[in-house]
Parts: sequence; structure tokens; C-alpha cells
Amino acid sequence: MGDDEHERLSDSAVDIERLGRLLGDPELQWLIARVRRRLELGQPLEGSVTLADASAAQRRAAQRLLGRRPRIGRALSVPLDMVDEMVRRSRVSPDGLAAAVVALTGPVVVRAEANRAQRLAWERAFAPLEDLIAGLAKAEAEADGSGELANWLDQLRRSGVVKRMRPNPRDARILLERLATVLTALPAGGEPLGGFAARVAGGAHALDEGEPLATLALGAVRALAGLNAPGPDESRSESRREAWGSVGLLCDELSSVVLTLGLPGGEETGSGRILQAAQRTGQPVWLTLRQLVRDPPEWMAVSRAAPSGSAAAYGGGFEGQMVHICENPVIVALAADRLGEECLPLVCTGGQPGAATMLLLRALVAAGVRLAHHGDFDWGGIRIGNVLHARLPLVPWRFDAETYARIADSMTSPQPLGGTPVAASWDPRLADAMRRAGRRIEEELVVDELLADLTA
Repeated sequence: MGDDEHERLSDSAVDIERLGRLLGDPELQWLIARVRRRLELGQPLEGSVTLADASAAQRRAAQRLLGRRPRIGRALSVPLDMVDEMVRRSRVSPDGLAAAVVALTGPVVVRAEANRAQRLAWERAFAPLEDLIAGLAKAEAEADGSGELANWLDQLRRSGVVKRMRPNPRDARILLERLATVLTALPAGGEPLGGFAARVAGGAHALDEGEPLATLALGAVRALAGLNAPGPDESRSESRREAWGSVGLLCDELSSVVLTLGLPGGEETGSGRILQAAQRTGQPVWLTLRQLVRDPPEWMAVSRAAPSGSAAAYGGGFEGQMVHICENPVIVALAADRLGEECLPLVCTGGQPGAATMLLLRALVAAGVRLAHHGDFDWGGIRIGNVLHARLPLVPWRFDAETYARIADSMTSPQPLGGTPVAASWDPRLADAMRRAGRRIEEELVVDELLADLTA
């Protein structure tokens, strides 16, 4: 080694030029890759590495490296301790084979250490939500929501959704910090979703559908409200409105409405006075999602705070009464025409129940009211019934196999039953009866029986 090389290299330096000539042969890349993998796994560079089906060129490269002919056969083995001693003794890499491989291929991160660091980083990313749930659990007045949120957070961790949204744990922590800020500000008091997002989430569109923050927040809100994600027969937009409405946030609050007749109201809120006036005159009334969230009838508002079973809390004994549910607005119109103020409380879904409908029905259940449901005897009506039965405690109202068979047998000009059959969750016999008869029975054909049940 000349004077120039002595000046260029220290005792621990790697001579890159000579190292390239020694180990840089393309036919030795398999050897370098095996050594690097051992380093990444934290394994010692001991023993030999073997290439099962070596080419002639790879065998010649190994012979030049080791200064001896490899053993006969397709397998090629290279002793690592021999290569390590060679690079040390030649001063190509005074610190040995590991330093040589790092010099050739770049820094090596030990996977076990990297995994530990990654796990710690992800634990820190979820810390804002952990702190939020711990705070809820300690606050007696808010403890009711901590269990649901804890279960939701556990599912969120296991789902990997956050990692798919934000693969970097630092970015994920920023997202989850914003989410914790949003959840801390709930429930709201009937505020438009966009205004709430601008005030709390950093932008008016931060909680728009499809935004990562909105997706996570909606899942948490559903957990708090005891709501499931929409099923295949449910409207995603209406389910989204209902979830936000359950925590006092309004999304398209004037387009989601529910038709009612005969619901009792009181004097304490505007919507209560509207219901009261409509009941006294026997007129149907539409309630918007905005009214149900921002100005709910008092029996709804009281039901959230009053102890279960308190008759005084529900406007003089509304608890335990039956509220009937129909599918078609014409039933409400006929009930108003024939029964007027004598009609028992009636709610119309108008087809698939929207956010306003579900919020009203869930509030009635919370007030201790019983629900009974009727719909069209067709496959669409059965699907609507399945949605309601899955989400609410209710009973069928003349909506069973016996009623269908009786009406179908008496029809003089039946309509054919088309579409894809579906089982009725509340009566396993109903779908079979409908398939056998093959007749579609709309609610209007049984209106006389329904109105008889609605007579106070």
C-alpha cells in the first residue's frame, strides 16, 4: 500500500475502489444480498451461505474471491468467516464484512429495531384518542360514551384503516389529533356540519363525505349513537345524515323530512306547538331533520334526561303507547280525511326511511313508545321492513303471512309480484306465501283495516 493510500485511508476506513474489485462482481450479488439480509435480521455473520443452483459464472466468481475451486455440484457455499477475514487482512474493510456490505449497498436498518420503533410511533399516533377515551371514562357525566368509543377504537386499530389512509405514523397522529378535537366538541347544538367543520376541524369541507377525517369521525359517531353502517338496502346519504344528526350536526337538514299524523306535542318548543296544532285539527305535518335536531318536541328532549318509566316526563303518559308506521303517504292522507283528530299517532316512512324518519323513530323508542309497522306486500316493502326491524324494536302491523294470504285470496284483479324475493326477518313464512301466490298487495288495498286500527 503506497503513501497516498495511507493518507487516504484510516484504520477503520473502507477502500471503495478495491472493495468494488473484490466484491462488486455482478455474479457475487447473491452473496452481498444474503449478508445484508442477515444484518437486517440482526443475525451474526457466521457459517456459510449457500446458493442452491449456481451458474458457472457464479462459481468462477466465488473461486476468484476465495482463491480456491468450489466443491463439485450445483450448490455453491461461501464461508462468511473466510470472506470477513479476507477483507480485514487486506485492509479493504478493516472493520470486516459487515462494514464492507454497508459501504457497497448503503446503511442497514435492523428490522427488529425498526419494527419496535414503528410500533412505538403508531402507539404515539393513537395516543390522542386514548387520552380522549380515558378522559370520558373519568368524567362521570360523560362516561356513558367511553365504552362504545373504546370498542370502536379497538376495531379501528385492528382494521388497518388509519394506516391505509396515512401510512406514515407522524401523518396519522396529525389526523387522529384532529379527530379527537372533533369528538371532544360533540354533541353540537343543531349546527350545520360545514360550519362545525370550519370551526373545529380546520376547514368547511374537512367533514365532507370521502374525506379521511369525515370517514373516521362518522365511524366514531355511529359508535356513540349505537348505529350501524348502512346495509345494502339502505341509503348511504340518509344514513350519513342520521348519524350526524344523532350528535346535533345538520347535513342537508331541509331535504330530509318525515310525515306524521296525530303525534302529541307540547308548548315548550316550536316543533311541539306545530304537532299540537296539527293534532287538534287532524292535519298531517312534515317535520324536517333541522326541527328534530335543533327544536325537537319536548317529549323527545325530555326523554334523553328523564329516568325511564317517568310518565310525567313524557307529556302525561305517552310512554307505553303505540305509534303505527306505514310506508305510503296516501295512508296518512286517508287517515286524516276519515279520522282527523281521532287518529292514533302515525308515522310514514315514504319508502326507504330517511334520516329524519329514523331520528324520529329512535327518539320515540327512547321515550318508551311501542312501534308497529306495515308496508306494501312486495319485495321492496319486505326490504324496508327488514331495515326497520334490524334497527328498531318494533312489531308487524297486519304485515304477516296470515294477513297476506287472506287478502291475496280475496283479490279480484291481482297485480303480479315481480322482482327478487327476499325473506322477511320478522316472519319466515311470509316470503314463501308471497312466492306461492305471486300477487303484489299495496297498502291502499288494506286501508280499511289499517284505519280501523288507528281509530282512537
